[in-house]
Amino acid sequence: MAAKLIVYPPDEHGWRRVRYDGTAIGGAHRPSDIRVFLETAGLQDAEDIDLTDSALVDWRGGGPEVWDPLQGH
Repeated sequence: MAAKLIVYPPDEHGWRRVRYDGTAIGGAHRPSDIRVFLETAGLQDAEDIDLTDSALVDWRGGGPEVWDPLQGH
């Protein structure tokens, strides 16, 4: 099963596009932004989501520690 949450590489300003279940849900500048987006999208217990779980999250261009656009290359 493909990950439901996709976090794209950081842009030139360090923002990462985020999609959940095929829908764009925002641009994140830190992992806590992703949890807020998920909660707004209706996901219960979003604060408990393990953002390092590769079954749930497809981090593209670096994992949750990469927000500088030069790190993901």
